[in-house]
Amino acid sequence: MKLKAFVVGLGLLCSFSSFAATELRYGVEAEYPPFESRNAAGELEGFDIDLGNAICAAAALKCNWVETSFDALIPGLVAKKFDAINSAMNITDQRRQSIDFTQPIYRIPSQLVGKSGSAVDATPEGLKGKTIGVLQGSIQETYAKEHWEKHGVTVVSYKDQNMAWADLLNGRIDASLVMSAAGQAGFLSKPQGKGFGFIGKPVLDDTILGSGIGFGLRKGDDATKKQLDAAIDKVRADGTIDKLAQKYFPGIDVSVK
Repeated sequence: MKLKAFVVGLGLLCSFSSFAATELRYGVEAEYPPFESRNAAGELEGFDIDLGNAICAAAALKCNWVETSFDALIPGLVAKKFDAINSAMNITDQRRQSIDFTQPIYRIPSQLVGKSGSAVDATPEGLKGKTIGVLQGSIQETYAKEHWEKHGVTVVSYKDQNMAWADLLNGRIDASLVMSAAGQAGFLSKPQGKGFGFIGKPVLDDTILGSGIGFGLRKGDDATKKQLDAAIDKVRADGTIDKLAQKYFPGIDVSVK
């Protein structure tokens, strides 16, 4: 009887494991177009949403999405509220202290957005006395605090990027440091972006800005990493990543060097 009960229990466990492996819960901050946002119908859309669905299809997984603020993504992952972070999160050494990542999937440069023709320059000297908006918990926040704040630049952090755009329009900040694709599609290409543009060249610091964007994973979750890395290889090989990049980031090279 004990042996029979053990076999039945083992069978139920295997069945449960098999069921769990068919679903992937993505953690996402849906206030960052063109990467992820909600459309007029309330549906999630954007590059990361399409990419996540394509990778789920390649891995034969069912996608589910769990929304939270960007700075709550890593704590939420660690607390097992979802299985992977899919929210334009750059892979950095600092984040690797808390979580693991898949292989890098794509890369986007970071750049300042401000009034066209303004006396603002993307250097510590050019920004002294200015106020710069950043997304809370982002690598742009880390970069601005490390490279600019100690030189007399005021850095203001926002829970979502739309709040930073509103303050830029109202003159409460002088510029916002964002991923260039988010600046172009989320602000500059819209009517309210008239009179604004990119300031200077993209900022550089691989230690802070990372080696590219991937999916965040819990430490030691090797099975999910192996499954997603294989799916990423598939969507890269079949051209899906390039097609999505041309759709959402025309003219921007997103390849991982």
